[in-house]
Amino acid sequence: MQTVFTLIQQTGMMFFLAGIGFLLFKTKKISVEGSKSIGNILIFVVLPCVIVNGFLIERTKERIIALGLSALLAFTILMISVLISRLIFKKDAIAAFGAAFSNPGFFGVPLIVASLSDGAVFYIASFIAFLNLLQWTYGVAIMTGQRGRIQIKKLICAPFFLAIVVGFLLFITQCPLSGLLTKTLSALAGLNTPLAMFTVGVYLAQTDLIAMFKRKQLYLICLVRLLVIPLISLVVMIPISAKYADLKTAILIASACPVGSNIAVYAQLHEKNYTYAVEAVVVSTLFSIVTIPCIIFLADTSMQLLL
Repeated sequence: MQTVFTLIQQTGMMFFLAGIGFLLFKTKKISVEGSKSIGNILIFVVLPCVIVNGFLIERTKERIIALGLSALLAFTILMISVLISRLIFKKDAIAAFGAAFSNPGFFGVPLIVASLSDGAVFYIASFIAFLNLLQWTYGVAIMTGQRGRIQIKKLICAPFFLAIVVGFLLFITQCPLSGLLTKTLSALAGLNTPLAMFTVGVYLAQTDLIAMFKRKQLYLICLVRLLVIPLISLVVMIPISAKYADLKTAILIASACPVGSNIAVYAQLHEKNYTYAVEAVVVSTLFSIVTIPCIIFLADTSMQLLL
């Protein structure tokens, strides 16, 4: 129950941070170019620091097993997400992409850190890796109508991939880092929530709110992304032992996150409906403030009933 209250407080805070981003854009303190620069800072500096920071924990047999288990769960849940989204949104590439892929890096990580611990980010490293890989392959395929292919060079040079490799090596070798370096990593990781939510606020400020809330397809995207897929994820994790409670909660939060902001990037890159993509991010983010605590409350309640 404490986790649910923490999530409610955290999602409320994130809503206010998005509001600040909204006001900064409306008062011309942040421009469109400025928001792109913030996005680059997030992708190339902040998120990698968040991931590496999550691996700076003691290596134990239990954690090695948990890493393998989290990778299996992440892959299974993401494949189910892709399948469900494709079946429901056969002729709508934006909706299929948005419903399939959540926002665990910029939205899930701060929720996981607040409700569990910095170390719990370790459990969704595989989720972030698989999600980005699927976006670059399957996601591009449905956006362009062509069969996707993995670009190995781009993959191994991607900031999230390099961060996972570095973090994993630090975890396996238990290589000690200086206090200055760990404090720097922690400070940069702490920028994740405010900067990510500022960009959501900037997206919101560029949107025709009346037209956005009249678009019925957005509600179906939210239903699939915020309720159907998290509930199926919850069912998938029922057989997992209660001793992996933090792992299950972290994966569930990642699964329950709103539409990933990368959809706007891919839509713009491949000349799809950018406005529609941004609206999917904004509306799902607003609704997730309510749905994520509800999903975690349901998970906690079902866990108590099963015990």
